Amino acid sequence: MTRRRVFLMACLGAALAACDRPPEDSATDAVRERLVGTWLRAYDESGTRVRRVLVLEADGSFHEQSAVVSQDAAVPRASHGSGRWLFDGTNLKRHYRLVNGQPVSAPTVPFATFELRFTSRSEFVGVDRVRGRVVTYQRVADGTLP
Repeated sequence: MTRRRVFLMACLGAALAACDRPPEDSATDAVRERLVGTWLRAYDESGTRVRRVLVLEADGSFHEQSAVVSQDAAVPRASHGSGRWLFDGTNLKRHYRLVNGQPVSAPTVPFATFELRFTSRSEFVGVDRVRGRVVTYQRVADGTLP
């Protein structure tokens, strides 16, 4: 073999060795990075206005605050939760560790899983196949309150 051919093969080998992930992992990582930030879900349910602010941190932690205002309540009810999140390539999964400052225990199900689809750069739709519901989150400014 000529020196040039050996050099080219060495370069090709180095380039292939640098590829430590298949392309689909790169797409998953891109979505994971896109999810980091603050998201708002606002909806009405049976005369009650609900606002949920979900903050997904880059380190895999999350915290969520919500405010519920019913037509007959003078004071809004608030709640919050925190835990760990991940994106598996299809689903946004959250494992709640604390709800209202207390560790989660039975019979509460401490998981939320939504199959994701982005409708724009600042909005995603999640399908909860277990509970049979569809939710929409919009990106909002950091520090937004429910």
